[in-house]
Amino acid sequence: MIKEITTEINFPLYLPGIENPKNDKVSILAADIGGTKTNVGWFVSENGKMIMKHEATYSSKSHQSFSHIIQKYIRENDFEKPNRISIGVAGPVIQGKCITTNLPWSLDANQIKKETLVDKVSIINDLESTAYGLAEINEGYLATIHEGCPNPVGNVAILAPGTGLGEAGLFWDGKYLRPFATEGGHSEFSPRNNVEVEFYQYLKQIYGIVSWETVISGPGLFNIYRFLRDIKGHEEPAWLTQQFENEDPSAVICQTALRDLNMTCVLAMEMFVEFIARESTSLALKLKATGGLLLGGGIPPKIFSFLNKSQFYENFIVSDKMEHLLKNIPIHLILNSKTALLGAAYYGAFSEES
Repeated sequence: MIKEITTEINFPLYLPGIENPKNDKVSILAADIGGTKTNVGWFVSENGKMIMKHEATYSSKSHQSFSHIIQKYIRENDFEKPNRISIGVAGPVIQGKCITTNLPWSLDANQIKKETLVDKVSIINDLESTAYGLAEINEGYLATIHEGCPNPVGNVAILAPGTGLGEAGLFWDGKYLRPFATEGGHSEFSPRNNVEVEFYQYLKQIYGIVSWETVISGPGLFNIYRFLRDIKGHEEPAWLTQQFENEDPSAVICQTALRDLNMTCVLAMEMFVEFIARESTSLALKLKATGGLLLGGGIPPKIFSFLNKSQFYENFIVSDKMEHLLKNIPIHLILNSKTALLGAAYYGAFSEES
């Protein structure tokens, strides 16, 4: 069974400014920008820790830009100008700029500095900020799916399906873990059997290029369900059709499968979990993640009962020659939904020595 763990698990992150007194009592406006929602928090650094004083959540697609959200947040809560702004965003960040993957936004650190008059503005990938959120692991923060090797040492991989598919790594330099972002979710999906070839062809007609994000994400789960319904002929009862019309389809599939109310939803979830395991294997092998695999994002905590079944682990360890390495990799589930927000705050406060 999945077991909750506490501070026995430790990720020694490279945060060179964490002991610098200049970084104490610093106010940070941190943000975690996703395709569906944007979480914003007001933090203050105290003795190497980030203390959240206030937080709010906004619908990303209901706002024209991130700057509008910042201004609204500060205005609504009557805050003064923060010392620093630190942002984790779903998309590739290059030289302080990002065009978001699942939103019609562009972010520019220099532009945000001008608009807010805040001198220090940081923008990093949201999976990178998730990695920095591992600086603070409290009771109930993680759950263990597979214990793996005791006292693991090495690189760490993070895979996080939500509105999109985020992937990141933490490089072990011999003393610290150094987070880095990837865009691995946009690498091409590869089918393994005849049914998956049919699935690939179905998605190819829709997307042209079939990435792992079109399979492992909220929309990806609905893609799997639609394939089973429209191509493989599984029936859809009227009550389920009505729910799809009124609610988020991926959430409906999750809840219906967890309650075992419809076999098509259960089959879709089982395929979804197998695909998570397969892409987790690829990521772990490419990064040689002997320090662990972490599953994050919005979806895994909601489907932990499926991830806890033997199907996930048995698919994860499938390899031509590396099964022994995969069996030793610890697998943890991130339960804290604010990990990326917290990580953005830690990065903003302590990523630099001064």
